[in-house]
Amino acid sequence: MLRTDSIASETLTTVINDSTVQTYARPQTPYQVLRLLPKDATPAQQDSAIQAWFQPGEIHYSSEPDTLHLPGHGVGRNLKDVNLPQYYRESFFSNDSLFHPELEAGRYGVAGDPIPYVMANDNIITCLLLFCFVVTMMAFSFSRNLIVRNIKNFFYIPKTGTTQKTTTSEVQALFFFVCQTALLLSLLYFFYVKTYVADTFILSDEYLFIGIIFLIIIGYFWTKQILYTWVNLTFSDGKKNRQWHYTFLFLTAMEGGLLFPSVLLLTYFDAAPQTIINYFIIILILVKILAFYKCYVIFFRQNRLFLQIILYFCALEIIPMIALWGGLELMTNALKINF
Repeated sequence: MLRTDSIASETLTTVINDSTVQTYARPQTPYQVLRLLPKDATPAQQDSAIQAWFQPGEIHYSSEPDTLHLPGHGVGRNLKDVNLPQYYRESFFSNDSLFHPELEAGRYGVAGDPIPYVMANDNIITCLLLFCFVVTMMAFSFSRNLIVRNIKNFFYIPKTGTTQKTTTSEVQALFFFVCQTALLLSLLYFFYVKTYVADTFILSDEYLFIGIIFLIIIGYFWTKQILYTWVNLTFSDGKKNRQWHYTFLFLTAMEGGLLFPSVLLLTYFDAAPQTIINYFIIILILVKILAFYKCYVIFFRQNRLFLQIILYFCALEIIPMIALWGGLELMTNALKINF
């Protein structure tokens, strides 16, 4: 294969035995250059041949304005002009995601059926229950003697003037169990609302709804303690008031311990909601009976005032519980979405 000295030549001549056989036009593409080479040409030879025929040059873009516009209309204006009116910038495709590649586009196609919410698949609820279980086991291991002693002495009638000795660590452990009871009660009420009342709320997250219920129940326990303290200091001495305060914490903590299996069964074993409701009512009645008994032993055993204890118990136990249920119902009706 022979070619002239100038690489700008427009023709290529094949010479065989000093005679001209055929003349080709200048190759316009790399493919045409490769066809002129022998079949056994190496990649290096192919690259050298392409570089010899084609010299890269600097690209010069046109600075002239775009003249492609509708007949009878003027030349379009530059969109980068700050003085350009807004109607020049907006178009039918202005809000389309394909017109703005910097924005995240949505999915195309038909949406499928959403997966229903299941508490067993909720990682946050699982972590809360696991935390409660682990901390309860740890607290029980450190306060086992406290719990056993309180259960043994619960039906014991102390002598007049004697009080049960408690330590700060024991009271702190009981306060933690009370918070756990409030959390379990909030989860049970959340299950009840999801099953019988509503499934969607105006809140952005369902955990906010559980947190609001938890705060309301904590406020309920705190209000009851304030009412008990005010009434007991009015009609009895401070020793009986401290004894009842400790008894109230212990009963509330035991209520949470008895409700913990029901929450696990409802969350992970698909227990019937009506069965859990019946179990909760039984536990609630049992706790109220025990509270009524201790209230009689501490405050009314010596006076034998049966009518007063009924009024006392209804005013400080039954009415606050009914008020709590009514407040939760009002809160739920305000937060649920009515279709």
